[in-house]
Amino acid sequence: MEISIRKATAQDTEEISNIWTIICSERIYSAVNKPFTPQQERKYISSLSDREGIFVAEIEGQIIGFQSLDKWAEYSDSFDHVGVIGTFVLPEWRKKNIGYKLAQFTFNLAKEHDYEKFVIYVRAGNSGAIRFYENLGFVQKGVLSNQVKINDIYEDEIFMEMFL
Repeated sequence: MEISIRKATAQDTEEISNIWTIICSERIYSAVNKPFTPQQERKYISSLSDREGIFVAEIEGQIIGFQSLDKWAEYSDSFDHVGVIGTFVLPEWRKKNIGYKLAQFTFNLAKEHDYEKFVIYVRAGNSGAIRFYENLGFVQKGVLSNQVKINDIYEDEIFMEMFL
């Protein structure tokens, strides 16, 4: 099966929202605890600059995962070289190099748009994601204590960075 990676469009919002619903229901992989609706996704996609995006992994016309790239900050151009990414893959497609393929696409686009560095926040209990990002070249830089609170349970987040 061939995996294709492309930039998401407004037509993809239903499938992206469905992925959010599944990941949020797991309650362990993302700090986002409520799925974004297709309308919220559509508004988000339309708000992104040419330097940002959601990139989808597709097999036989079905979106099986996505990665987001956002600017670190809007309020000052002194941060224009820094991007924030997030990776979300359906459970049955994890550990099949989908995240890696998404990252290669995102990294290539980021280099074309003068990004020099990525940062990410990963829930401390998500050891698989921590390993994934370390394998991409991210380095742990610190712990944000009690950063996530879901169902009145706190969890730390690991702050990671990578230079392109």
